[in-house]
Amino acid sequence: MATPEAAAIGRKRKPAEGRAGAGMAAVLLPLLLLLAAAGPGRARRDALREELLLSPLPAGDVAATFQFRTRWDADLPRGAVSHYRLFPKALGRLVAALGVRELHLALTQGFWRTRAWGQPPLQAPAGAELWVWFQPTVTDVDKAWKELSNILSGIFCASLNFIDSTNTVTPTASFKPLGLANGTDHHLLRYAVLPREVVCTENLTPWKKLLPCGSKAGLAVLLKAERLFHSSYHSQAVHIRPICRDASCLAVSWELRQTLTVVFDTFSSGQGKKDWSLFKMFSRTLTDACPLASQSKVYVDISPKNKEKELLEVTPPPASVHEAIVQGDKRTYAVYDLLSPSLFNTSRSLNVQLKWKRPQDSSELPTPILHAQRYVSGYGLQTGEISTLIYNTHPYRAFPVILLETVPWYLRLYVHTLTIITKGKENKPSYIHYQPAQDRRRPHLLEMLIQLPANSVTKITIQFERALLKWTEYTPDPNHGFYVSSSVLSALVPSIIAMKDVDVEQSPLFTSLFPSSDGSSYFVRLYTEPLLVNLPTPDFSMPYNVICLTCTVVAVCYGSFYNLLTRTFHVEEPSRGGLAKRLANIIRKFRGVPPL
Repeated sequence: MATPEAAAIGRKRKPAEGRAGAGMAAVLLPLLLLLAAAGPGRARRDALREELLLSPLPAGDVAATFQFRTRWDADLPRGAVSHYRLFPKALGRLVAALGVRELHLALTQGFWRTRAWGQPPLQAPAGAELWVWFQPTVTDVDKAWKELSNILSGIFCASLNFIDSTNTVTPTASFKPLGLANGTDHHLLRYAVLPREVVCTENLTPWKKLLPCGSKAGLAVLLKAERLFHSSYHSQAVHIRPICRDASCLAVSWELRQTLTVVFDTFSSGQGKKDWSLFKMFSRTLTDACPLASQSKVYVDISPKNKEKELLEVTPPPASVHEAIVQGDKRTYAVYDLLSPSLFNTSRSLNVQLKWKRPQDSSELPTPILHAQRYVSGYGLQTGEISTLIYNTHPYRAFPVILLETVPWYLRLYVHTLTIITKGKENKPSYIHYQPAQDRRRPHLLEMLIQLPANSVTKITIQFERALLKWTEYTPDPNHGFYVSSSVLSALVPSIIAMKDVDVEQSPLFTSLFPSSDGSSYFVRLYTEPLLVNLPTPDFSMPYNVICLTCTVVAVCYGSFYNLLTRTFHVEEPSRGGLAKRLANIIRKFRGVPPL
């Protein structure tokens, strides 16, 4: 039974509770009105698409290409964005603060063997590659470039902080903007490669954390580090560029593409069998799509190498088949839509399996239209020669190619020895740009536009002289050699089949990164092998021997001299003996034996 005092307290408390509820409603009501005013249109200002392309390679390996595309309808350069949903805040603030127009970063372990594997969807040189276009409003490009490389080094746990003026160049023709560009002033471009960079798990982990779903859902659950790095080739990249928001291109959107390409040797890992599955490659299967993704698909290349004989059998049967012209060739893809409710009706997970109906004949391996190789020749440690072979296997079409060579300053090029030979005749370049190196300041930069005749091999050679470095400039393992970054080839390769204009938003992601000018050709960017060059190396064991000998001599001589100066000499008188000696003499006396 309530007392009168309790009733009075309750009457006093009710108005207070009413005022608190009214205050809470006053706070929540504007928030609800704001969310209602935002509407569904603003909620979809950013969108995520994820995609996995599985391609059996001609040599029997399997290439898996992941692409995660985040599109954001925002104005990043003006810095007016404060809320980030799908787009990573670290990269968004970086673009806004440093005036970045385009950013392309790739971390690669291994080398893509174009002649055996064919043209790659996305190729990158061995090591770390970074090239950036800055906004025209950036006054000091070199300062912004240095700050950008240091920040990216911290984000991706890479050695990008070693990028400086000695390995940075400004190409004039090779790297054009891939996105929406108002101008192409090459002074706003910076390009650098660290060919010795080693890619490992510490680089993959921050890359996965930039994904909206991380590695917890969607296609990213397959990104298991111990399986990805147990492969023949591994390359992860980040591409940021502005694109048109719609067909009228009156507004600009920002696109972030995170790509990862890995090549598995299924023959050695599959106990001599070329059959593969998702579980064999990644030790995992797909169970669901990323909840934040508007599209999540798996493409399997089932294009027959021979039209009369199909070689591949895919299980489970795909719900749909997609045909597209990719890199001048007609291809057929089995499509698995992870957002389709019917995909996981029969089973809880998706494990795509591919079997070969019959062994593939080595004579059926196609030869890429454009491929190249590079090597160093010569003997001794004074001079040498860099040779580059460019192959055009097209039977009747000739096309030009832009060659970019970046050589460190300690290899002094002799430009007068540059020769270009095609079919036994001299091939003069249509355009050449050469920037000589400065010792310890900048590398050599050589760009050439070369015409490649049909069905030909073009050999480019240039001689160099090795410089003698200071003993503090050598690496910890100088006898291993010094790396020279890969050559870059950019070309519009003639297409065998005419390509039609397709909607970028409806086509697969692996067909829409590089812009295409017309349907008769497609853009290709290839990289050659990095070079390993030995330089004159002093005997670094000699200082060690000198130090050991000097320390030994000082220890022996100084130690003896110090002992003579500090040691005290005194005469020790003979003692009569102790108690034991006296007792022994008493016993010997009783026995009649002479004392001690």
